[in-house]
Amino acid sequence: MRISGLSERTGLPVATLKYYLREGLVPPGRATSPNQARYDDTHVERVRLIRALTEVGGLDLATVDRVLSSIDGPDVERLGVLGSAQRALLGAEFVEYDPATADEPPTSRARDWVTRRGWQVDLHDPVLDALDRAWDACEASLVGFDEGKLGVYADAAERIAQIDVESVPPDPHAAVRQVVLGTVLVDALLVALRRLAQQHVAVSRHGDG
Repeated sequence: MRISGLSERTGLPVATLKYYLREGLVPPGRATSPNQARYDDTHVERVRLIRALTEVGGLDLATVDRVLSSIDGPDVERLGVLGSAQRALLGAEFVEYDPATADEPPTSRARDWVTRRGWQVDLHDPVLDALDRAWDACEASLVGFDEGKLGVYADAAERIAQIDVESVPPDPHAAVRQVVLGTVLVDALLVALRRLAQQHVAVSRHGDG
């Protein structure tokens, strides 16, 4: 198909597709002349993936580029599947370091909490900084989020994580794809499920039918 056909199949304007091609987000088509190229179902899948990452996952194009690079050429031996996913999603916040020479991780409430809980996580992980910020914001907004409530949420998150890890396929490339995309897209699904569950529980307890 020509780029006009790719536009029809994916619902994106030709100008947007040309931008994705220039930026390397979509691989080039098969050249048929100096100014023409043909595209196939692999291009349709790639464009639909970009739309999912931006429209559902809420990622900017720079992060999408890192995610796609991680999927296309995962460095699984060095970082591991979950590490590849984290590197792609965190981008500039991900800082590689040698554990043998790295400074001690900073102290924080989130790091103290995960240590007491016994979670085996890297205390240098910037996600812990995000947890600290979110926790502080809850308290500043008088949401009422103490360690007990955090522990209940953590129990639920751990059960979800077990499902996530157990469903990762053995093939490295497929594994990175599932972990990265699952992290982005299932996050959006979980938010929607939480909203619906809140509605269900509220009506079940307090509704009058």
